Amino acid sequence: MKTSGLIMIVGSALLLGLFFYPLWNIKLEAPQYPDPLGMDIYIAGIEGEEEFDIQNIDGINHYIGMKKIPKPEEMWEFNTFPLVIGGMAGLGILLGILGFFGKISPNWFLGWLVLMTILGILGMYDFNNWLIDYGTDLDPKAIIKLTDSEGNPLSYKPPLLGSEKILNFTAHSYPQTGAYLMFIGMFLTLVAWIWGKRTTK
Repeated sequence: MKTSGLIMIVGSALLLGLFFYPLWNIKLEAPQYPDPLGMDIYIAGIEGEEEFDIQNIDGINHYIGMKKIPKPEEMWEFNTFPLVIGGMAGLGILLGILGFFGKISPNWFLGWLVLMTILGILGMYDFNNWLIDYGTDLDPKAIIKLTDSEGNPLSYKPPLLGSEKILNFTAHSYPQTGAYLMFIGMFLTLVAWIWGKRTTK
């Protein structure tokens, strides 16, 4: 169990990278912007890739009635996610230490992984709901009002994952360093469980 405990500690600790690296990135490309506009989404807020990216995105959104990019205090998620990630990292490290000294079975590692997976799915579901609201809840007094062939307002929702054409922009939405660290960490906890099961038989 010593090796599996160490792997569990390392895997759980990788979640702490989310406090330093962005979880997701949304980038907007258009002919009038030689350098794409981008925003990095962290667990505690949203920042522009470049100094004025957020300001420029908000300016574009204003014309079609979209909301401004939210500040940390305007979304409960930016206060809750750091607590959840910090708590799961701390719990995983504790389980790894207990496993190292043979105080618990490796099934605790699997339990942690299942819980982390559920929380991850809920987080992605919440993120997608925010994108839907962000792209569809438009100001009726917007300067530019565009509709589809049936007269319904167009949706400007960026894709959850991948690339999509939105008017003359191409929106790209992909995970970033923080997400990759989290995925690697979760994979290592799976390895820790499998290794622990084999060595305790």
